[in-house]
Amino acid sequence: MAFKSNVTTDGDVTIVWLEGKITLGDGSGGLRETVRKVLENGANKVLIDLGGVTYIDSAGLGELVGCYATAQNRGASMKLLHLQKRVEGLMQITKLTTLFEVFEDEGQALRSFHKTDTASAN
Repeated sequence: MAFKSNVTTDGDVTIVWLEGKITLGDGSGGLRETVRKVLENGANKVLIDLGGVTYIDSAGLGELVGCYATAQNRGASMKLLHLQKRVEGLMQITKLTTLFEVFEDEGQALRSFHKTDTASAN
């Protein structure tokens, strides 16, 4: 399955829906370009939905980390949603689950951005 992305918003959270394979080439480049565009458009709360991602290789993981670093450098936060079992296993093996906040429930993920706002305001 070819890589596809779609961007929507829920309040002040930008949701990036990904589908297909994130591998060296189109998938990893597509991820980078999509996240770059949403950050350039002023998004500071980004939720990456990986529910449709069937496979991710080391280049794809590298792009996720790069996107996370770019978001952090711009003062934005980035979280992950709906990891497939295979992707979740790879993220655990590489210890990337310690870097990213990962959610299975979209509502919980969306609320987590606002808990962060409340905590930083205090």
